[in-house]
Amino acid sequence: MPVHDWTRVDAGVFHDFHNVWIAALRNQLNEGLLPPDYYAMSEQHAGKYIVDVMTLHRPSVKGSPRARETGGLAVADAPPQVRRQISLSPTARSLRKTLAIRHVSGHQLIAVIEIVSPANKDRHEHVDEFLGKIEDALGHGVHVLMVDLFPPGKHDRDGLHCALWERMSDEPDEAPPPHEPLTLASYVAQTPIRAFLEHVAFGSRLPEMPLFINPDRYVKTPLEATYDTAWNGTPQVWREILQRRERRKRGKRP
Repeated sequence: MPVHDWTRVDAGVFHDFHNVWIAALRNQLNEGLLPPDYYAMSEQHAGKYIVDVMTLHRPSVKGSPRARETGGLAVADAPPQVRRQISLSPTARSLRKTLAIRHVSGHQLIAVIEIVSPANKDRHEHVDEFLGKIEDALGHGVHVLMVDLFPPGKHDRDGLHCALWERMSDEPDEAPPPHEPLTLASYVAQTPIRAFLEHVAFGSRLPEMPLFINPDRYVKTPLEATYDTAWNGTPQVWREILQRRERRKRGKRP
């Protein structure tokens, strides 16, 4: 299912879609994509923040294989298939490092998925709060996958990724190309921080993005398949509006 232009409908419509998409991602991750001893939960508290999807690790049973070393795909053997990979420069200001965050269950928080909503970008203080949440997670050693299906606006003129990168390093990164204004970014919480980036156009399909479980291993996140699942349950009236406008847009092309 091609990505729709969600700026054309009320923010509440995307909020409803967003909630179903989060649940679909959680289900897919828990149905065998995550290694043993890992699991995903939706809309959970991580410190003072609420995150969309979090991946947690429970202590391994004594004598069982160490999932952190054997689960997922090794970056060295199967590098993530993304367009760009960047790292903070050695001169970038260091983020604070603390002991790993633990969930109320006592299990360690490994990674979070953040699907950007209109409310994250509708005013400067909300952008600042959202970026602070991601920077805080990375500073605590938690990997982050950010999915931003909204183009840059007046409060994030080059997009949220560029704003985050400049915030962490004082060095600007490339803005998304005008014909591909949507950004998918997977951040590896190591020193220096690495980012795996893809840019997407309205009407294109979502690639599988890496969700890191440690700096050397990741799982492929089924963004396209779970987007389709959420779309299939979207009320018909909104599907017709979004598809109608996409058809009109395509019809104007030479």
